[in-house]
Amino acid sequence: MIAAEGLSRPALRRQLRQMRRGLSASQQRLAAQKLRRQLAHHPLFRRARHIAFYLPNDGEIDPRPLLRAAQKMGKATYLPLLKSWPRTRMVFQRIEPGERLWPNRFGIDEPRVSPARQRPVWALDLILMPLVGFDEHGGRLGMGGGFYDRSLAYRSMRKKSHKPTLLGLAHECQKVDRLTLASWDVTLHATVTEENWYAG
Repeated sequence: MIAAEGLSRPALRRQLRQMRRGLSASQQRLAAQKLRRQLAHHPLFRRARHIAFYLPNDGEIDPRPLLRAAQKMGKATYLPLLKSWPRTRMVFQRIEPGERLWPNRFGIDEPRVSPARQRPVWALDLILMPLVGFDEHGGRLGMGGGFYDRSLAYRSMRKKSHKPTLLGLAHECQKVDRLTLASWDVTLHATVTEENWYAG
């Protein structure tokens, strides 16, 4: 576990990104399979009908085995889709098994825009979120773009909103002792690694 005290957010982000990129291909594959086992039979996952995933980038833990399991279970699965305007927003669009994807401006694959297949974020049951760092208190350090924070900002104005459940996905090595959060940071209900669950 990394001690975050005394490190700026950019410095902490650099250190954590370097650590996850340092994992070998075999370590990444094993972590992805262990993550699937952690989540696939959990009641929270089994109850969810509409689940948003992400595609891994920059050493992020890979949720694709879990995505394939969800599709076999008949769940509706979604990926984030960056909007061309405004460029700081994203939406969630349903994807089907084997659907062709195209790289976005960050080189991350996403579906072609289809408004009819998009679902409001508040109507999702579960969002599996990538992160750079996390703590045991629901804190999440992202890549710095703020896409998830902006998409979920409505939650601060709707205190009684219980949907969607927000789960961070991470490698165990991305855990820090305590993150200092900004006012706009969205906290997680829990973070799941290849080894453990950490309730927020």
